[in-house]
Amino acid sequence: MTQELTLDLRVERFPYHQPFRISGHVFTETALLVAELSDGTHVGRGEGAGVYYLGDDIGHMLAEATRVRNAIERGAARADLQQLLPPGGARNALDCAYWDLEAKQAGRPVWELAGLKPPRALRSTLTLGADSAGNMAKAALAIDPEAPIKVKLTGDLSDDIARVVAIRTARPHAWIGVDANQGYDIATLAKLLPVLVDTKVAQLEQPLKRGREADLDGLKRPLPFVADESAVTLADTATLVGRFDVVNIKLDKCGGLTEGLAIARQARKLGLEVMVGNMMGTSLSMAPSFVLGQLCDIVDLDGPTFLARDRVPAVEYRGGMIHCPAEIWG
Repeated sequence: MTQELTLDLRVERFPYHQPFRISGHVFTETALLVAELSDGTHVGRGEGAGVYYLGDDIGHMLAEATRVRNAIERGAARADLQQLLPPGGARNALDCAYWDLEAKQAGRPVWELAGLKPPRALRSTLTLGADSAGNMAKAALAIDPEAPIKVKLTGDLSDDIARVVAIRTARPHAWIGVDANQGYDIATLAKLLPVLVDTKVAQLEQPLKRGREADLDGLKRPLPFVADESAVTLADTATLVGRFDVVNIKLDKCGGLTEGLAIARQARKLGLEVMVGNMMGTSLSMAPSFVLGQLCDIVDLDGPTFLARDRVPAVEYRGGMIHCPAEIWG
């Protein structure tokens, strides 16, 4: 029996405290698609931030979700989204809204519906946007001293080396991972790797451009390589073996918690470690990612820390951990 639903879609914008710089981009706000699904008694919520490097901006997300509104309101189920929409922010917002609605209808939390153990607080990285080496070293000293540090690089070799050395000097005992956001090619990468080893960097995320994964064939990886832009969907996961060590799952990339859970379980079977990341959403984005994070080795769910304001209630960051109260979502 199908269930008729009402779908509300809206756009909300959340400005940042200050501009956030990565390789090739500077961001000043996050534009979010918010989806609310109602059965007349319960309302499920989800949000999507999209995937900037795939053209999945707010206009695209809104158009995609609007395109399937009639099918959803006529009774399409969560499983139907996998065929109705491609991976991306629109499907993420809708998928998470379905999960939230199902949990409220069943009177059971999402983690239980997903077959997981009760959630625990997770150690989450805090990210330093690319800046001068000196400013990044100061920022490293200003953040929670118990939190792991994720460092954004730009692809400029000399500047990136200076950034990593300065941060390691400032924080000699911290866990540090670096994210190149596709900024390198195989030649410049060869010059960066010895520095990362010398400074005891724990992992290198997405060194090469999406589509250049074969360039990594035969390359000795002296530290774990993390696939981000190279790992969008479940179908990408098997292609990572032998080139990467870790897959970074983001719900905006894969199109929701349903596929995110499937990627995590498939990655484990393939011998890959699992990371959960984010596309700078609010706490409403972090909450379903927090559920996925229960299956992950590495957690990067600091998006709300960059926002000038967050939703209420909100996730909490303390003692190097992210805490997600049950009332936020799911």
